[in-house]
Amino acid sequence: MTPSTSSSVTLNINGEKHTLSVDHRTTLLDALRERLDLTGTKKGCDQGQCGACTVLVDGRRTVSCLQLAVAAEDREITTVEGLAEGERLHPVQQAFLDLDGFQCGYCTPGQICSAVAVIEEHAAGWPSAVTDDVRPEAGPPPLTPHEIRERMSGNLCRCGAYVSIVEAVARAAAERTEATEEAVA
Repeated sequence: MTPSTSSSVTLNINGEKHTLSVDHRTTLLDALRERLDLTGTKKGCDQGQCGACTVLVDGRRTVSCLQLAVAAEDREITTVEGLAEGERLHPVQQAFLDLDGFQCGYCTPGQICSAVAVIEEHAAGWPSAVTDDVRPEAGPPPLTPHEIRERMSGNLCRCGAYVSIVEAVARAAAERTEATEEAVA
């Protein structure tokens, strides 16, 4: 008997379950774009090097061109389409819009998903390669432009909108911090 090369998988995307029959080699990116018509996630290099296809899987950023769809079953997948709450944009999306954190816009969905994860990683105290004091008791380092650039380095922008991208991430992170402090007070 020849082994099957396809499986039925259930993907939980943006809070909605989708059951698909996919070839075992189908990437999450291709399942999103080609099978589910969620075209916000972009196919850039198709080699995991540009970040255009970045989505969140269980809250962690993932380059979906390297993630197999079958390996994403039963995990929480969030694409750029799933960040907004109804008509209200996610704070990162709003900051990108307000501060022109894009030019052609091709890399923007991946940049935004990555930025959402960067802000959460920073708030949780995760260090980056440029963090001076990596001891857990030191807490999160200041989210300087240098720190943001390092944390966002897996996402490339051919148009060179990096200055505005860094400003947008900084603004969204500051808003998150303010909201957290207000909730505690």
